[in-house]
Amino acid sequence: MPTSSSRYLRTAFIVGLFVILCIGGFTYKHISELSQTSKVVNDNYSLRSELEIIISNLKDAEIGHRGFLLTHDSLFLNPYEESLQKVTNNLHKLDTLIVSNGEQVEKLKVLKSDIEKRFNNFDRSFSLANDDTILTQDLLFLLHEGEIRMDRIRADITEMLDLEQRLLIHNQEVNEKKIGLTPLFFYGLLIVTLVILLLAYFKMSKDLKALKDNNIELEIFEKLTKQSEIVSNTSTWVWYIEENEFEFSDNLYRLVGEEPQSFEPTLENFYEYVHEEDINNLGQQVNMMMREEELPFTNFRVVHKDGTIRHLKAYSKMMDETEGDKKMFGVTIDATNEVENYRIIEQRNQELERTNKELSAFNYVASHDLQEPLRKIQTFMSRLETKEKDHISESGQLYIQRMKSASARMRMLIEDLLQYSRTNTSEKEYLKTNMNMLLEHAKTELLDSIEEKQATIICDDLPTMDVISFQIQQLFINLISNSLKYSKEGVPPIIEITHQEVFSKDVEEIKESLYKFHHKITFKDNGIGFEQTYAEKIFLLFNRLHGKSEYSGTGIGLAICKKIVENHKGVIMAEARPNVGASFIIYLPFLK
Repeated sequence: MPTSSSRYLRTAFIVGLFVILCIGGFTYKHISELSQTSKVVNDNYSLRSELEIIISNLKDAEIGHRGFLLTHDSLFLNPYEESLQKVTNNLHKLDTLIVSNGEQVEKLKVLKSDIEKRFNNFDRSFSLANDDTILTQDLLFLLHEGEIRMDRIRADITEMLDLEQRLLIHNQEVNEKKIGLTPLFFYGLLIVTLVILLLAYFKMSKDLKALKDNNIELEIFEKLTKQSEIVSNTSTWVWYIEENEFEFSDNLYRLVGEEPQSFEPTLENFYEYVHEEDINNLGQQVNMMMREEELPFTNFRVVHKDGTIRHLKAYSKMMDETEGDKKMFGVTIDATNEVENYRIIEQRNQELERTNKELSAFNYVASHDLQEPLRKIQTFMSRLETKEKDHISESGQLYIQRMKSASARMRMLIEDLLQYSRTNTSEKEYLKTNMNMLLEHAKTELLDSIEEKQATIICDDLPTMDVISFQIQQLFINLISNSLKYSKEGVPPIIEITHQEVFSKDVEEIKESLYKFHHKITFKDNGIGFEQTYAEKIFLLFNRLHGKSEYSGTGIGLAICKKIVENHKGVIMAEARPNVGASFIIYLPFLK
């Protein structure tokens, strides 16, 4: 905004200056034209006056001429000669007054010729004059010719006066028109100038108001910035490269335990607060900053006067050279809490590593040391049932059957726990895999149960996906096994497996996902189903909807399914109706 405003003001100033120059030029031209018109009018009056004077001088010449002819007194020649000289001067003035008018110039030539002839007539009549009282015939002829010449001169002057009168009227009209336009012309230029000045004034007023508002916003922003630095434990500083001077924000002083602006912002003064073990490394980083004009994230410690040690982190980057001066803007952050949290995380990671090692040891114990005595218990119970069957009472045999059932459930529980543990701790190596192949492997593993239940499995063609192969195969095994287990008595199970690609935003459960598309794989059966209120609980570890005597199982299978789907950044849901069947819906992400 300041740039556009200053550009506008410069433009207004240039336009105003141009208008003033135009006004001066037009004024000079207009006054010149008025002066020229006035001069022409004055010349018109002067020309008329000279023409009238010529007639008067010619009359004086005639009077002198007649006086001499009548008296033969040479005194009458004086006014004649003076009139001759005056007429000559009058003609010279006329030359200067009508030089610009072609028609008048021609008439002046005729007038000069007639005047010249008239004076020639005077000269010849003087030569014929004598002392006789009676005029000669030639002299009378010359006098008569002189009268004719004089009439021609009067006619010439009359024509010139008429022409000059017309020119005078025309020049007066032009002069009056120019004089009439002059006020309007100057008033118009004045209005234009005032409009430009008013526009400039309004623009300046608007810019001043905007500048005032900006200053208020800057003051508020500065206060907020200072407050945010205090709240976030951050500070800023600027290095003016050309002058090699620094400027510290108030909170940088607080980060080193001092009051704002309590010391001069120099590197030497700041180094006094840096921990002695970190000052060499920080100095090297700052020297590199001065050479390369950039400071990467640098960690160091500072020591307050009370002995408190704080961890700081600094970073800087070159600012845009909008004004020609090179500046580097830097940020210094109090990273003490970050360092302490990192130490806590390290400690917890170490504890997790110890816990994982203990879990690994437990897995080994569960897979070897616990199962070995359990196998012996089952073996000895089998021998006892076979060899001592006749010596054991009916109640003893019932107890043996319950012990066998309990040991079988314990064995199944250990195996499921191992399976769940492997799902959590196994390496997650994703490979591009044909899902149809994994489904076939799962069906092969469950072939006995499928044939026993006379189950029918209908499946769409599944895509090739990036998955953890053995986990997806286990997912298929658990879901098919679940449908077989909870099938209706006397009704052959029908399991339908369908696949489709969906937009993530169209599905409520995955609309917030980072992936645009998902694979939707659905396992639908015609089993006993369950109430929809239990749709989330069935995926919890050890959760069972039916008693041990009704259906076998440990309540871990579906929990394993959920863990496998989560490992693949997917979602699994269940929908069911009692005595109608259940559907398990899986959404696995992919990039299209």
